[in-house]
Amino acid sequence: MRCLLMIAALFLGNAWSAPAAEVVVHLSDGRGHPVNDAVIMLTPATAAVAKSPAGPPATYIIDQHDESFIPYVQVLRPGDKVVFRNSDSTRHHVYSFAAIKTFEFVLRPGESSPALSMDQAGIAAVGCNIHDHMATYLFVSAVPAIAMSSHDGSATLGHLAPGRYTAQVWHPQLHPGHPEPIQNVTIVGDTDTVQLSITLSLLPDPRMSMDREHLDY
Repeated sequence: MRCLLMIAALFLGNAWSAPAAEVVVHLSDGRGHPVNDAVIMLTPATAAVAKSPAGPPATYIIDQHDESFIPYVQVLRPGDKVVFRNSDSTRHHVYSFAAIKTFEFVLRPGESSPALSMDQAGIAAVGCNIHDHMATYLFVSAVPAIAMSSHDGSATLGHLAPGRYTAQVWHPQLHPGHPEPIQNVTIVGDTDTVQLSITLSLLPDPRMSMDREHLDY
């Protein structure tokens, strides 16, 4: 019994000492509308800032439904896998010219592609060679703290250690050639909650008029 109590006390002590600070990011466009599907990354400015251990590789499903890729943006870690599934009643020809991974699959209704391993960090824009308006983006990153904004334009990055960070935002509709939004973030205490508000200037949704020139990520 005493041994069990000691183990429980040790476990609770470790839980209490674990970093619980977080950064809450609020994203909007120039008209004040929330921006979803944006990728937010926090990069430690110093080596002293603790990094979260990487989890085991995961497999993600990119569905094709109503002639749309779902989700629009998928965040992956290097080594994760992705499977493309055709839930439509029409055929799709999935392809990418990306430097980090070049591939193509012809998928009939109900078919799925083999699991595709994404081993390199970078961005892969994916389209359909039959339906030009379809697009999805595979964002592969080893940055320890990373999240994607939801429909209300918010994202939370938690379990952060005190220290200095650089917050960087990526979105498929950012203007080409413009620098990605960057902000410096400082976390002082283990229980801090830092609020960030970032305004993005975005191009129209490319799924409305897909341009193959943007598929060379």
